[in-house]
Amino acid sequence: MKTKKISKVLIANRGEIALRIIRACKELGIKSVVVFSEVDVNGVWVRKADECYPIMGDPIAAYLDYERIISLAKKADCDAIHPGYGFLSESAEFAQACIDNGIIFIGPKPEHIALFGDKMASKVAMREVGVPMLPGTDEPIDNIEDAEKIAIDIGFPIIIKAAFGGGGRGMRIVEKAEDFKEMYESATNEALRFFSRGEVFIEKYLKNPRHIEIQIVADKYGNIVHLGDRDCSIQRRHQKVIEIAPSPLLNHETRRELYRISKKAMYRLGYESVGTIEYLVDQDDNIYFIEMNTRVQVEHPVTEAISGIDLIQRMIQIAEGDQLKFMQEEIHLRGYAIEFRINAENPKLGFVPSPGLITNYLAPGGPGVRLDSMAYTNYQIPSNYDSMIGKLIVTALTWEDAVRKAARALDEFLIEGVPTNIPLHRQIVRDQDFIDGKIDTGYLDTKLQHFNLDAIHNMDDEEAKMQHITAVIEAINKNNLNVRH
Repeated sequence: MKTKKISKVLIANRGEIALRIIRACKELGIKSVVVFSEVDVNGVWVRKADECYPIMGDPIAAYLDYERIISLAKKADCDAIHPGYGFLSESAEFAQACIDNGIIFIGPKPEHIALFGDKMASKVAMREVGVPMLPGTDEPIDNIEDAEKIAIDIGFPIIIKAAFGGGGRGMRIVEKAEDFKEMYESATNEALRFFSRGEVFIEKYLKNPRHIEIQIVADKYGNIVHLGDRDCSIQRRHQKVIEIAPSPLLNHETRRELYRISKKAMYRLGYESVGTIEYLVDQDDNIYFIEMNTRVQVEHPVTEAISGIDLIQRMIQIAEGDQLKFMQEEIHLRGYAIEFRINAENPKLGFVPSPGLITNYLAPGGPGVRLDSMAYTNYQIPSNYDSMIGKLIVTALTWEDAVRKAARALDEFLIEGVPTNIPLHRQIVRDQDFIDGKIDTGYLDTKLQHFNLDAIHNMDDEEAKMQHITAVIEAINKNNLNVRH
């Protein structure tokens, strides 16, 4: 059952997600078009697309100028636009503008993007359909007097969150009442800077819960399935670092309840396309809604790895009007997958972003190893965007095998010219708590106090290794030794 076959897609994004969408389109026989900023002229995704169009000017504004992007889509005879993640992916105005211009928006309906982009409205809507919530405010707060009174009523510790943003921006934890004023001003100022709105909401803060999310896929006809859960508890400053599917320690009853309430909520709200519902699970297995992301997630590959379902292709087919090709009972989740976000940043200097020239790049491989990246030798990482340059995904039938495979793949991974967080990942996969699956949102903050970020393991010291090999070769040549191959 289809309404319109898509023949050409404009990808309103950059980097590894643009490349990921190009590959999905190619497998579906769909032509791909990308737009690119001046600093992205040498991006591998630009070369892989069927067509490409530059947008001059500010490198960030290039991917946010939706009027220009829609104009280019029409000029290139595109019948659909895929927003990827970030940039315009959660802009209801952009989604509606696509529709108004006769272009298919590959994603949810604009009204759902708007609903879940409003943290307050989404909490009310999800509570009404039976999703449990943390104690907190239902309306945005814009003055410190009301905010402080509410915080005292809830009881410390509390968390202040930007009402119209995400990604950890405009978020502050307040442990005691005397710190409230300073943290409130800091949160609202940051929210204003990043989202142009300073309103916040306040919730009870849970110390070191697990961060669990449920992947939903829904068509236009009320058919909804879940594709399992992901554990995104390993975070630094509210930014995800490692994602796991499924969660290694979530008990069966809690998992079933998360699936049930997620599908029920999306059915009652009439949601369509892919989406992710995020929860906190405390030490007593109580479930609390955080937010809903109306887009493909950075961590979607781990779900693809255990389900065998291509989420980008499903998004495109749902946008065409396809009915889901599988029911819940036909989905069989298998094994474990772990995703490591590979960032060009320096862990020894407070994880400061480290753009620059990659002088050598050797990717890991082998069974159960996937790498989604736009990096290559002589790629110049621009300073204009976030520091993520790729994602390493490993898959195995058991958790223990997945951890061992991750350690091997990380040891193979070589990036020279810029510092990366690969050495940090190598220490994490050798940490006993990680090996035992004992992770929560406080895991990384605690471990960073004990990890030796100066320590180099295996493949990290490539210069020393190459010096050793060179010395061996020189000795062989000097002594005319026979070498058995």
